[in-house]
This record gives sequence, C-alpha cells and structure tokens, in this order.
Amino acid sequence: MADETPVPVLTSQKPGATHKGYHWVYYSPLDKIVCFDYRKSRSRDGPKSFLEGFNGSLQTDGYAAYEKLDKVGDIKLISCWAHARRKFEQALESDPDRAARVMKKIQALYEVERYARENSLGYDQRMDLRRERSVPILTELRTMLDNMLPEVLPKSSIGKAVTYTLGLWDRLNVFLEDGRYEIDNNLVENSIRPVALGRKNYLFAGSHNGARNAAMLYSFVYTCKINEVNPFEWLRDVLNIIPDHPANRLEELLPNNWKNR
Repeated sequence: MADETPVPVLTSQKPGATHKGYHWVYYSPLDKIVCFDYRKSRSRDGPKSFLEGFNGSLQTDGYAAYEKLDKVGDIKLISCWAHARRKFEQALESDPDRAARVMKKIQALYEVERYARENSLGYDQRMDLRRERSVPILTELRTMLDNMLPEVLPKSSIGKAVTYTLGLWDRLNVFLEDGRYEIDNNLVENSIRPVALGRKNYLFAGSHNGARNAAMLYSFVYTCKINEVNPFEWLRDVLNIIPDHPANRLEELLPNNWKNR
C-alpha cells in the first residue's frame, strides 16, 4: 500500500517561508512493516524511484503519480474503495439520492469484509466469500453507475464520483482475486496520522536532511507500533547489539522481526 502526505520544510531557498515536501509512505500488511520515504516533491519520480525493481501488488488511491507504475516493473495496481466511497460522500449534498444509492452498495461490500474479519476467515476463505457475496453486489453497482453516467453533469460532484469509479473499475475489483488483498488502503492511511499530529506540534522540519531523518524515525516507530514492540526498549537494545551484529543480517533487527527473537 502507498500514500503520501505533505511536510513543511525550512530551506535557505525560501527565507520566511517553508518548502512543501512529502513523506511517501509504503506499508506491507503481510510483513507488518512501514517505510516513510521523504521527497522534495509530489511528482511521480518519488514512487518510481523507490519502487524500482519491486515486483508485487501496490494499492493506492487514484492520484496520477501512481499511474503507469505497472510499466516500471512487474507491479499489479490495486485501487481503494474507501477513496471511491469518499467521492460519493462529497456528492451527498448536491445529489443525495444517487450518492446514497451508491454508498449503500459500497457499504454492502464492507459488510462482507466485516463478516470475514469477525469470523477470522483465512485468505482463501475470504476470497471464496468475496466471490460468493461481493461479486453480485459489484455487478449491480456497475449497472447502476453505467446508468448514472449519461444522466449526470461531468463536472458535478456526482459526475466526478461516477467517472472516478468507472475509470478505476478494473483496479477496484482486483481485491476479488486474492484473499490477501484488502478492499482499501486504510492501513497505510492510519500510519500517516502521526505525521499530521506531528505537524501540529513541531510545525516544520528544519531542513531536507531533518525531514529524511524524521522519515526514518517514523518508519521505525510505526513499525514498532503495529508489531506491538515498545519503541524505546527496541531502540535501546538495538543500539547495544548493532556494533557486533553481522552487516548482512541487519534485517533481523527490524521491529517486525524483533518480536520473534
């Protein structure tokens, strides 16, 4: 999963103002590891460079920077139903009937996910459940959206929501192919929340190097959190161990591997 969030940075090029840099955040639900990668901009060069050589699945919102990443390597792009739902939520005020009807269908998809979670279904069981219950919902939703498209103004909130969802339809349905895939990328969005809190407290990074250091610390601390590892104890112990630890086995000291030591 991937997402990005801005971070104000002090630079000599902008006296009296801050540069708008970005933390690009990558989250692996299966490995339980988070990586924050600081970049000076929100351009596609960030994920393109970071993901060079990566083979696997990448779940994102519809931001254009993620487009064509499947051409960089063997990458399968997956879209996020939470972002699609958000578009219709924004259209509720101007077109409550159409927006509410779509949101009801999307909510039905999430009820399937909740059932799988509450019953602790394995990945294969979750895939079978989705094919049994989610596919009919998606079939009805696609028909609904196709019928709406010629009825709505393209630049209206509901028109943009319909166009957004239909434009990403194939990627929005990839979660049906494998029980390991999530229906949305809310997990990576949750990992960004500490950054938003931090912006209110420290206001800005003192330099680009400071922002990179912050990204490194965010990576370690949040990976500790999702693996239920105490960050202070982990850092204290790692600093004692690392001088004598083989350099080719440093991954053993990462928080997601630490709990199993």
